[in-house]
Amino acid sequence: MREWVLFPPPMNNLDLSLHLFLQIAVILLFCRVVGLIAARLGQPQVVAEMIAGVALGPSLFGLWLPEWQQALFPWDASQTTRDSQSYLYPLSQLGLALYMFVVGMEFRVDIVRQHFRSSVAVSVAGMLVPFGLGAVLAWFFVRHTTMFMPQTGMIEAMLFLGASLCITAFPMLARIIHTKGLAGTRMGTVAIGAGAIDDAAAWCLLAVVLASFDSDFSLAYRSIAGGLAFVLIAAVVIRPLLNRLARFAIQKEGQLSDAGLVIALACMSLGAWFTDMIQLHAVFGAFVIGTVIPRGPISRQLIQRIEPLTVAILLPLFFTYSGLNTRIGVLDSVYLWSLCGVVLLVAVLGKGVACAVAAWQTGVPARESVGIGVLMNSRGLMELIIINIGLQRGLISEELFVVLVLMAIVTTLMASPIFDWLVPRSEPRPDPHSEPAAMQSEIPPVTT
Repeated sequence: MREWVLFPPPMNNLDLSLHLFLQIAVILLFCRVVGLIAARLGQPQVVAEMIAGVALGPSLFGLWLPEWQQALFPWDASQTTRDSQSYLYPLSQLGLALYMFVVGMEFRVDIVRQHFRSSVAVSVAGMLVPFGLGAVLAWFFVRHTTMFMPQTGMIEAMLFLGASLCITAFPMLARIIHTKGLAGTRMGTVAIGAGAIDDAAAWCLLAVVLASFDSDFSLAYRSIAGGLAFVLIAAVVIRPLLNRLARFAIQKEGQLSDAGLVIALACMSLGAWFTDMIQLHAVFGAFVIGTVIPRGPISRQLIQRIEPLTVAILLPLFFTYSGLNTRIGVLDSVYLWSLCGVVLLVAVLGKGVACAVAAWQTGVPARESVGIGVLMNSRGLMELIIINIGLQRGLISEELFVVLVLMAIVTTLMASPIFDWLVPRSEPRPDPHSEPAAMQSEIPPVTT
């Protein structure tokens, strides 16, 4: 008789699919439990999902119950056989793309224009200062530590760590802004506008690093030029085309048709595919397509259909996938933990303080400037993406990977309580799904 075990090791596609369903159930329930605890501490659900993802990995679950952790999340280090993590990864990327598509539809271009000077100033400060500090720190790491792999050159290390410290958790920033009802306010829009510019610049830097690492700078040219061309085509070609097709996407009852939903999702997928192909990551293509979706009933109903499933199921999978690669136990000395503290201090001073000062210097009130600095200081999702790439490509050591994961978690944990403590709640916060009259494009239903 075959011996029954709780988590049979996956041997074929059927076993892998069985594992995937079990994993999804465990991930969702555990994220919800951690979320209830986090809510009592004033933290949003997205922060709870970050912590839950790391806890389900080898750092906590694998530390106490290594057999169970490996059985539930089997991983083949030699990459000679497929494991269930190969299924989690594409699902997590789909969740990221769909979420950034929603963020793009909620993005208020009109308010960005009103506060363009502040957004640019915050963005420039949030790039130059942390990048400079990160480059100096990378120089020290290469000369005096083994934080970078031996094959990583000095310039590559400085560019990579600089990009890692100047990046903003754009998806997470958007989610915190949405949760706190700041979408459409000056504070929220300046922060998300600056975050979008910072992340685009950071990914261009990463493209240069990878090109230098591969001794092929054509990759960097393709990424940067392709990204700029994509934004231009989206604004000049795709937006007018979607506006022309908009009236056919609305039924008599004013509801979005299934065909309209399919077309929107297909456009999002093509945008994500293109920016991923040119190595700018899928989230940017999805976000750009979201910004050119017609405003009004179409964007509102797309958000209502896409957001619940994405936030509830797909997004937590990304945090868990990243957590499975995080092994805090590799920081096994006071020296390594002190380096972790230095990275955290540099990250906070370089990003949070610099962005707050830049916002204040451009006329934003002091309290709102502090709020912008706090929001910009959170790293979260995008940090996890960029350092995962660095680890997979052999740029950084596992120790530096864990240090940057901890920095991302701590800076994101800081955001919500410090924001609530320093920023008054008196500022009016509009409905994040509302649009000004000038921005709404009310599409009359198709009549027969």
